Amino acid sequence: MRLSAFFLFLVAFVSCKNERKIDLPNTSETKTLELKYAEGFSVTDNGNHKVLTILNPWPNADKSYKYLIASSEALSKMTFPKDYYDGVITNDIKKLVVTSTTHIPALELLGAEQTLVGFPGTDYISSEKIRKRIDEGKVRDLGKNEGINTEVLLELNPDVVIGFGVDGVNKTFETIKKAGIPVIYNGDWVESSALAKAEWIKFFGALFNKEMEADAIFNQIENDYLAAKAIAKQAKNRPTVLSGAMHKDVWYLPNGSSPEAQFLKDANVNYLWGETSGNGSLALSFEAVLDKAKDAELWLSPSYYRSFDQLKEANALYTNFSAFKNQSIYTFTNTTGVTGGTLYYELGTARPDLVLKDLIKICHPELLENYKPFFFKKLK
Repeated sequence: MRLSAFFLFLVAFVSCKNERKIDLPNTSETKTLELKYAEGFSVTDNGNHKVLTILNPWPNADKSYKYLIASSEALSKMTFPKDYYDGVITNDIKKLVVTSTTHIPALELLGAEQTLVGFPGTDYISSEKIRKRIDEGKVRDLGKNEGINTEVLLELNPDVVIGFGVDGVNKTFETIKKAGIPVIYNGDWVESSALAKAEWIKFFGALFNKEMEADAIFNQIENDYLAAKAIAKQAKNRPTVLSGAMHKDVWYLPNGSSPEAQFLKDANVNYLWGETSGNGSLALSFEAVLDKAKDAELWLSPSYYRSFDQLKEANALYTNFSAFKNQSIYTFTNTTGVTGGTLYYELGTARPDLVLKDLIKICHPELLENYKPFFFKKLK
């Protein structure tokens, strides 16, 4: 018994010796990144390292993810349990892979686009700076998001991969992590407001040690958005608005508490389903939409349709709407990059101020006299 007890003590002692202990920061020096709208992440700066926490990587996530960011020198002196962090990242990122076009604008706005070395589906990228790097062979195509070419990605050996998930089950990301490459889940798309989504530029600011730059960029976007919202309040009329289109037998359109509906509210229009609420899109029958919106003055974002002919060909019943008859339908699908990527899906999240100004100009032509819509154009 004594021998067994001694053996257990010895194992425990050796285990304690081998287990890495975490360095506790001086709490008096700890600073938390200020966030005005975003709720899906947090950053604490402890002087010699930062801790990035992704609080809500996808809807109804049951866990958060924690990442350590520090210099190579600081990391060499740190000790912590093996699985204490979900990833360890050096604060001098040289090579980066992102997996959504919504991540591209932040890199460009922060002057960090040169770090991008890979992307799944490069044809979807519209940024002129990134397209130049793609043409020069500096950004590799990684296939499709559902099945990233891990062989090419591992060959690139990026310092970090910025991914996104819908449920936390992604075999590709697990393979990447097992190879020693940290994967950070970006949850900007889960945020409940346009400004909250845009504030995720501060997430990239923390990664690149450009917190001040990110803060200044976001503040300008926020100020421009709020200024446009104030101008919209001056409108004398609030046109009635319809949105979305049919997919098979269901008409999908934004619920009243969605970020898309918030844009319409801030543009001071009468969105006909503005009083609804809930998660996800509304799913209605054609008859229900026609009954309520037959005489709507404007029809915005009619799914992926690019022309009146396409809309009519898809369903001749669309012609029953006044907005169709009056050709008062506007879409962002016709604003694309040189390889066909829809610019709205890339830049719209980062620049809600431009989205709001577009809607104000369309819905209240007398306002924003010298402004030309950036994303939205009349259906062809």
